[in-house]
Amino acid sequence: MGEENRLSAGFVEEVNPDELLGKFLNSLGEDAGAVAIFIGRVKGKVGVFRVFSLSYETAEPHSTQSLEKIAREELEKNSLQGVMIYHKRGEALPGEPVLFIAVASKARKEAIRVLESTLERVKHEAYVWKLEKREDGEFWIVGDGMRVPRQKSKQ
Repeated sequence: MGEENRLSAGFVEEVNPDELLGKFLNSLGEDAGAVAIFIGRVKGKVGVFRVFSLSYETAEPHSTQSLEKIAREELEKNSLQGVMIYHKRGEALPGEPVLFIAVASKARKEAIRVLESTLERVKHEAYVWKLEKREDGEFWIVGDGMRVPRQKSKQ
């Protein structure tokens, strides 16, 4: 099976975990003994503050290329059976799925290990910017949970 059939990545308007998982499972050959998945969702609260929405901005084609690069590198260096990464673009509400990552390998330990490393790479390397809108203001999310207040333009 060629690489193009074993990896899929990009940004979408809606992350539908059921649909993506079905597509991923159907793309796998008989050698895939383990599939590990991660589904990221928008939090409804950060600390004591209610979250209204989270907006994801991308810079195409660089953003999609960054996800494809991560998927390709993880596939090759770990001899995986398959990798799928899809991230939401646009505004999302609390509880909404925004990130779907699936990896398939011959064994469970490898699948779980690679899933975690792939997730960390997406969080740190993908060209995606997150603006959190909540009851105490708007914040850019940078790094691992660090929030920077959005500066309002003076007009």
